[in-house]
Amino acid sequence: MDGIINLDKPAGLSSARAVDAAKRLLPRGTKIGHAGTLDPFATGVLLLLVGRATKACERLMDAPKQYEATVKLGGTTATDDPESPEVPTPDATQPARERLESELSKLTGTILQRPPAYSAMKVEGRRAYDLARKGKDVVLEARPVRVYGIDVLAYDWPLLRLRIDCGRGTYVRAIARDLGEALGTGGYLTQLRRTRIGSFDAAGAVTLERLKSEGTAQHLRPIPA
Repeated sequence: MDGIINLDKPAGLSSARAVDAAKRLLPRGTKIGHAGTLDPFATGVLLLLVGRATKACERLMDAPKQYEATVKLGGTTATDDPESPEVPTPDATQPARERLESELSKLTGTILQRPPAYSAMKVEGRRAYDLARKGKDVVLEARPVRVYGIDVLAYDWPLLRLRIDCGRGTYVRAIARDLGEALGTGGYLTQLRRTRIGSFDAAGAVTLERLKSEGTAQHLRPIPA
């Protein structure tokens, strides 16, 4: 079996566990991987690479990605997402939409982005999140990433919904954090959904429940040329 399964990953499941769940539905010995990790709290497009499709991993990871994100302003968390407790920002006030959009514009293009301390980036051979969980002070160096565009879908203080088009290696959590810092309010992600990787979108994604009931064969898609 060879091809790509466009999985709609549910919240609460790591990308590795999603791969394991799909692997149990495939013939014994079938090779399977994925192209681009989603955090456990996030949902949406997770490309499962089956058989010879695993060789296309790097190419698919380089494809443009699209996300829909909900940012909560007025507070921060250690992980920049809902996986850790909120710390309210004292005296945070609602920014005008014009200022908000002005700060978002500074986060588009080729920018230098500092990865979150709770990330899979390596520090002296160890995962940053392992060090952060042990109370170590983790400061990662900023690196260039490409953000093609950020659109405001809704703004109802303190919640902000965004559509973000970006390239490989971009942390949407870091966009929420950096926006909050620029506004002086603090900010973190409360929801994240990946809606597209290259030509694969959420509308064409299949749930694990459907894979279990319908089988995997009919949901294998060709490897893009």
